[in-house]
Amino acid sequence: MGQIITPALISALFTGFSRKFQDAQTATPTDWQKIATLVPSSSKSTTYGWLGQFPQFREWVGDRALKDMAAHGYSIANKSFESSISVPRPDIEDDEVGVYGPLFEEMGRASSAHPDELVFSLLKAGAGTLCYDGQNFFDTDHPVYANTDGTGTATSVSNYDDGDGTGPTWYLLDVSRALKPLIFQKRRDYDLKAMVDGQDEAVFMRDEYRYGVDARVNVGFGFWQFAYASRQPLTKDSYAAARAAMKAFKADGGRPLGINPRLLVVPSALEGAARKIVVKDESAGNEWAGTAEVLSPAWLD
Repeated sequence: MGQIITPALISALFTGFSRKFQDAQTATPTDWQKIATLVPSSSKSTTYGWLGQFPQFREWVGDRALKDMAAHGYSIANKSFESSISVPRPDIEDDEVGVYGPLFEEMGRASSAHPDELVFSLLKAGAGTLCYDGQNFFDTDHPVYANTDGTGTATSVSNYDDGDGTGPTWYLLDVSRALKPLIFQKRRDYDLKAMVDGQDEAVFMRDEYRYGVDARVNVGFGFWQFAYASRQPLTKDSYAAARAAMKAFKADGGRPLGINPRLLVVPSALEGAARKIVVKDESAGNEWAGTAEVLSPAWLD
């Protein structure tokens, strides 16, 4: 004998589905926080006009020295994302809803993994996507100006080594700052909703209940100075060259930035090579052991 569908039953089902969704959402491991800073957004888009400005201290003699800084019009527009399913009314009547539990768990997992997908996809696209200074995030000619206000003669600085253009790309990042190399911007968090009212058109016309997750988020780039990409074979020499290049980065006006590259991000094909360089015991003759952590997310493959 089938179940009698009542509002209380539908409410109880949604509570159970929500619990499975939230439990899986919480249990899903993520990596995006390691390379991206979460920035709340309160409008259609957020403009990061202060990108390119690095605070600097001076001895306080006389009045404060207030400097006009170059403003950048780098904006990240929020995008809407969704994932939805339907549960046929007969399945509820026939007490077959248990088969949908894993599906709601997968929706929870997918909602936690989605920022990883967005963040690492953008990192992969960095050599062809513009950042705040009008250059691609990974580029060979970022302008660094002679004066702290972004004026004067510009010197071209590279945070990208294309090698011969055929090898897999690996990344060296400084993730020690308040703003990491990438930005994950959130306008509305991932949330499970239901359309289960008996007067709903889908229930009336198609005899089904609808459930969906949606969010408004997007990703963008922070300071290019905190990241380096290379397509050179990943060896001790190429790793050393990338570290040296990053440590030499300066702000407008020539002040050293004190870059500390401590995260080596690689696709799975390079994970072994990366660990041989930075994880292998220093007593084995590896001078770079312990200089960086290795991160090899599946989203880079």
